[in-house]
This record gives sequence, C-alpha cells and structure tokens, in this order.
Amino acid sequence: MGNTSLADRLLGAGARHHAAALLRRFMRAARDAARVQERLLRRQLALNADSDFGRAHGFAKIRTYDEFVQSVPIQTYEDIRPYVDRVMAGEVNALLGRRQRVLMFAMTSGSTDKPKYVPVTRQVVNTTRRGWNVFGVKALLDHPEAVMRSLLQTVSPADERRTETGVPCGSISGLLGASQKRLVRKYYAVPSCVAMVSDPEARYYTMMRFAVPKDVGFMVTASPATQLRLARSAESHAARLVRDVHDGTLSAPGEIPDAVTETLRRHLSPDPSTAARLDRSIRHFGALLPRHYWRLALLANWTAGSMRLHLQDFPRYFGDAPVRDIGLIATEGRVSVCLRDGDPAGVLDVEGCFFEFVDAASGRDDSGTVYRCHELTVGAEYRVLMTTASGFYRYDIGDHVRVARYEGLAPVIEFLNRGAYSSSITGEKLTERQVVLAFDRACRGLGTSITTFVIAPVWDEPPFYRLHVDQPARAVDSIADEMDRALGEVNIEYASKRKSGRLGPIVVNVLAAGTLARHDADRQHERGSANEQFKHRYIYANPGDDAVLTSRVPRKEAAATA
Repeated sequence: MGNTSLADRLLGAGARHHAAALLRRFMRAARDAARVQERLLRRQLALNADSDFGRAHGFAKIRTYDEFVQSVPIQTYEDIRPYVDRVMAGEVNALLGRRQRVLMFAMTSGSTDKPKYVPVTRQVVNTTRRGWNVFGVKALLDHPEAVMRSLLQTVSPADERRTETGVPCGSISGLLGASQKRLVRKYYAVPSCVAMVSDPEARYYTMMRFAVPKDVGFMVTASPATQLRLARSAESHAARLVRDVHDGTLSAPGEIPDAVTETLRRHLSPDPSTAARLDRSIRHFGALLPRHYWRLALLANWTAGSMRLHLQDFPRYFGDAPVRDIGLIATEGRVSVCLRDGDPAGVLDVEGCFFEFVDAASGRDDSGTVYRCHELTVGAEYRVLMTTASGFYRYDIGDHVRVARYEGLAPVIEFLNRGAYSSSITGEKLTERQVVLAFDRACRGLGTSITTFVIAPVWDEPPFYRLHVDQPARAVDSIADEMDRALGEVNIEYASKRKSGRLGPIVVNVLAAGTLARHDADRQHERGSANEQFKHRYIYANPGDDAVLTSRVPRKEAAATA
C-alpha cells in the first residue's frame, strides 16, 4: 500500500467498512435462511407477476411456498425457451414484468445443440455483483496483503453478438467489469479492451504483457486451466515479453484488432529496469514463472469436480500461494460463495436466488422429493433448482452437489458434476445429448454409420477427449476431426476451450468388433438391470472411467510415441 495515494487509502478505508457490513449481512442471512428465502420468493413472484409467464401460472394468487409448487412445475431450459425467444424478439413481457428492462443476454451452452440465453436485468446485475463482492470481501479480509495491489482477472466481452432487436449477447462478466467502481478498476492489471481480442494466443500473451511488470497480488479466473494458460504464455514467450517490456511495445503472437492495438499502446511505455529484473530472473531460475516475478497472496478459481486435477501443476508456477474456490456459479445465477482457502464447499447464496433441491439419484422425468435449503441432509447429494430474477422459475440447472455442513440454516455445498451423463474438465460442460448429436453429424458428414461409441475425458497437457468406436481403422482419422468440429458446433464452450488450447483434439481408440456391446452386457449383469432399464452410456464423466476400454493404445497416440 506504500505506493497508493492518500485519497485511495481514505476511499479504501470506507470501502473496507462497507465490505465488512456486507459480509455480516451475508452471514446473518445464512443463519436465518428459511425466512430470507421466503421473502425472496415473494419478491421474485411479485416482480414478474404481470408477465405472460406469471399470469399463466397465477403468480398474483400465490401466497405460500406450497401454492408455488402446485402452480409451477419444475422447468428445464427447453421448457422456458419459447418465452426467452419472445423476449429476445422484443416481447420483454413474455417472461419479465413491465417495469423490467433487458440490458443484455448472457450466453452459455445448453444441453442440446442450441446455446442458452439468459435475460440480464438491472436486478440481475446487482445480485451478481453482490455475490462477487461478498466473495472478494472475505478473500481480502483473509489476505490483507492483497489489498490495493493489482488484480489479474479474465473478462469476456458482453457484446459478442446482437439480437435482431439490437440487444447485446455475451458474458455478464464484461458488463460487470465495465460498470465497476473507479477505485476497483484502478487496480485492474489488464485494460478491459483486451476482452475484445478473440485470438486466444494473442489474448493470453497481451494479458501477461500488461500484468507481469505489475505487482499482482490476486488472480481470479473461472477455470484453473486459464490460470495455467496465462502462466505458460509468459513462460513460452519469455524473451519476447522481456523485449516488449524494455521497449514499451506489444508484439503479441496471433492477431489483435487494429482499434484494440491503438488503445493498448496508449497504456504502454518503455520500462528497462523491470525488463532487466525479469531477465535476471530467467538467467537465475532458467524460466519465467509467476512465483519468480509476483508475490501472489491468493489464486481464485474452480477447484471442485474434475477441475481439481489442474491444481497439481499449480506449485510449479505459483509456488505455495493459497487457492480459493470461487463458488458454484451458473450463467443463470450464483449458487454458493466459498469463504475458505482449499475448501470447494461454499455457503448457499440465500439472498441471490430462491433454491430447491431434488435427490441426485432421481431422473428429470421423475423429479422425486423436493426439499428447501434448510431441509437437506449433511452428506447427501442433490440436484439444484433455482428461481431467479431473470424470470426462470423452479429451473433445473442440472448441477449435482453434496452437502458438506451447515452455516446456520444455509447448507454449505460442494459441486460434484453436471449430471451423471456429462463431463467438464475445463468448463466445457459436455452433455450426453450433445455428444450424440455431434457424433451423428460427424457420421453423416463422412457418409458412414456407426451406431455405438463412448467418449471420455483424458487428463494430459492439455486434457482431451478419447473417442472409443467399434469401427475399421480406415475411418479413425476422419471421424476424430469431424467429431471435434461437430462438438464445437453444438457446444460453444467446447469450441472456446479448443480454440484457446485448453482442450486438445479428440483421439480415437479403435476397439475390437463387439467390445462396447460386451462391455454393456457386463455392466448390465453387474447391476442386475432389466433390459428395458439399462441404457448405454455415450459419455463418461471423469478421467479414468474408461480404463477398461483403453488396453489397446490408440493409433494417433502410438504414432506420436514411435
């Protein structure tokens, strides 16, 4: 804090007082979760009671939670998509109350081949910002050495495309970043316009070109793979980076739009002393790694589920810097806030959305018993339902969680996976429906017919998916490329991870004829399932789940090691 101005220190003192009050309110709400949730549900219903959806489901007459359950069935995105489509066409009142205005649509991959669009209103922005503020406040209170030092975070553009009525569609993080308070924006390590660089190699390098010379104390990304990609970009382009710092230039690999380049150049100036320091570090350590040039107080990213696999590479790059999970966050809203380092379980954000839970073992066609947040069993696993300010009611987000403990009447939950038939090792959230659609497209594109396959994640650098098929070797190379392309078409997150290099290309494992059929028969025999109850699994969730199918080395892997 020695380099900060007196004005900033005074503003910072006021901000810390406000922040502490915000955290106390969050903890009070957790202790009184049942009542807080009841009040929130009433507000959400009243907010959109005069919408077409609200009138169709009798919101104006609902007085109790039981009446809400009787009036509104559990929803999936496909159930609500017709209403969202009308909002995107300009009929805001289809889903939202007449006083609501849509600022943008947040985009993410759906369970089918079509992306999901989530209406973002001023209330959604306020709710989202409050959840991030609670997370950030607690992190900085626990790590005061990060206060008033540079923050390195990744932000995606809020305006990737437009609806026919001209409303931006993209990431809510871009909207939040652009509207953040001046005191906070002052400590951003990277100019916000870097979000407009679509070339991943250029974007990662540019971020590190601005961040490496600064006193970064706090790094925040969603995926831990992004933290590693940033660190590896600086490592692999060390000489280029040192030269750019020395000369005050930006010579990023890849392409940067001219308008963005002009804006970025205004932020740059020659810095020979920092370049000399970085050069000495390279000569001393033999590499340019964050633990050599930063004094990191905290790293924040997802750590639950398959994401924890990335953490094994953190010590090499970040030393012993503590890592805190950012909490379970869906495009539809924040579910939990993590308050401790090294603990993937977070306190349910009971002020943000109204929550219900269904036994994880129950299928979507058989919702089973529905519980409110204060009725859950510690150690049990559930699927999350959300009622949000975006106009989504009893919305099944498909995420499975485990209850670790309670904070007052609010459960402390850990993310497990996105349903039993899905996989996500870098945040791509592939569903079984998507891989079946993609495989069908790939086969039709090749003019071939393969009826059975399995796709499974493989932990490597970078991670990738292995496709197991019963098919003659002549189709291997083509089906891998076609499947990779098709998955990018049906899942925008998969396409993004492949483009950025966080996911590697698909590798095919050709099995002996009938292997998958025999494997299914063995699984059915083990479980004692009746024929009509057993279903072939087209996707495995975790690296290693396909170990029984990998006794033969795939052709591409064998060629690479020859």
